[in-house]
Amino acid sequence: MLELLFLLLPVAAGYGWVMGRNSLRQAQRKQSKILSRHYFKGLNFLLSDQPDKAVDTLIKMINLDSDTADTHIAMGNFFRHRGELDRAIKIHQNLVNQKDVDTAHQHAALQELGKDYIQAGFLERAENAFTQLLQSEKHALEAQTQLFNIYQTTKEWDRGIELAEKLFAIQGETDEICQRISHFYCEQAQLLVRKGDDKEAEKLLHRAIMSDEKNVRPWLLLADIAIRTQDYDQAMDYLGEVPKRDVSWFSEAVPLLEKCAESSDNWEKLEAMLEQYWQKCATAYLAKVNLLARRGDKPKAAEVLLEQLRTHPTMKGFKTLMKLYIELQAQQQATDSLQLLSELVEAQINQRPKYRCHGCGFSGRQIHWLCPSCKKWGLVKPIKGLDGE
Repeated sequence: MLELLFLLLPVAAGYGWVMGRNSLRQAQRKQSKILSRHYFKGLNFLLSDQPDKAVDTLIKMINLDSDTADTHIAMGNFFRHRGELDRAIKIHQNLVNQKDVDTAHQHAALQELGKDYIQAGFLERAENAFTQLLQSEKHALEAQTQLFNIYQTTKEWDRGIELAEKLFAIQGETDEICQRISHFYCEQAQLLVRKGDDKEAEKLLHRAIMSDEKNVRPWLLLADIAIRTQDYDQAMDYLGEVPKRDVSWFSEAVPLLEKCAESSDNWEKLEAMLEQYWQKCATAYLAKVNLLARRGDKPKAAEVLLEQLRTHPTMKGFKTLMKLYIELQAQQQATDSLQLLSELVEAQINQRPKYRCHGCGFSGRQIHWLCPSCKKWGLVKPIKGLDGE
C-alpha cells in the first residue's frame, strides 16, 4: 500500500501542474476578453465623439501600477499638449492618488499635474503640487523653477525671496537664482517708491545689489530716487556704477547724467565720466559731441562725430550730424533739404525698437527687465548697430 502511494505522488504532481496551467490559460483568456471588450468599447466612444468616456475606458484597460504608470503619464501629457486639460488633470490626478504606484512615479505624475494646473490657470493648485516636490531629489529643480514662475506671474515677490533663501540653505547660491532675487527686490522697491517710501526702497535696492552685483537695474533706480530728491552728485555716482556692471546699459545712464549735469551745472564731472566710455555707444558719443557744441566749437563737434560715424555708424549719429550741418550751413536751400532729411531720419528712428531680448529675439521700445516672451530676467538689452547704439 505504501509503495502504491509513492507511485501515485508523481502522477498527482503532474495532474496538479496540468490543472494549474489550464487555470492560468483560462485566466489569461478571461483577461484578454475583458481587455478586448474594453478596447472595442473605447474605440466606439472615440468614433462616436465621446472622448471623456473613451478616456475612462482606456484607464480601465490598463491596470494602474508602477509598470503601467509611464503609459498613464504619457497619455496625460498627450491630452495636455492637445489643450484638453480636464482630461490631462483627471489622468495625472488618478495616478498621484494610487497607493500601488511607487514614489518615483507619483512624483513624476505630480510634476505633470502641476504643469496641467499652470496651463489651466489654477496657479494655487499648481503651487501646492510643486511645493510638495521640493523634497524630491529628481524633481526639486523643476519644482523650484515653476514656483518662481508662479510667483512672478502673481507678483508675490516676498514669497519668491523666501523660497530662494530656503534653497540657498539647502543647495547654495546659483547665478540664476541670485539674478531673479535681485529683480524681485527691485520690484518691491518700485512699489515702495510709488507709495513715497524712498528710505525703505533704498534698503531693498542695496539688497538687490548684494544679491547680484552685475545687475544694473538697482543703480538706475537709486539714481532716479536721488534725482527726485535733487541729490544730483549722489545720482551721478550711482550712474557711474552702471558701465562697470554692464557697459551695454550705459546708454540708459547717459541721459540721466546729462540731466544731473544740467541741473547742478556740473559739466566737468559729466565730461570726466564720459571719458572712459564715450565710444561704447551712440548715446555716449553724442553726449560728448553735445559738450563740444555747448562750448561753441560746433565745427570740432561735427568733425568728432563724423569720425565716429565712420567706425560706428548709427541713425542717431547721422541725425545729430545733419543738425550740426544745418546750424553751420549758410545757404538756405541746402539748409531746408537737410532739415527735411533730418525729420525723415527722426521719424524712422521713432518707429524702430530700442531694446531686444538676447534669448528669444523679442523687441520693443520700452525696457522690460522680465522678457514678456520667454519670461527670463536680464536678457532684454539696448539694440546695437545702425538702428540702435
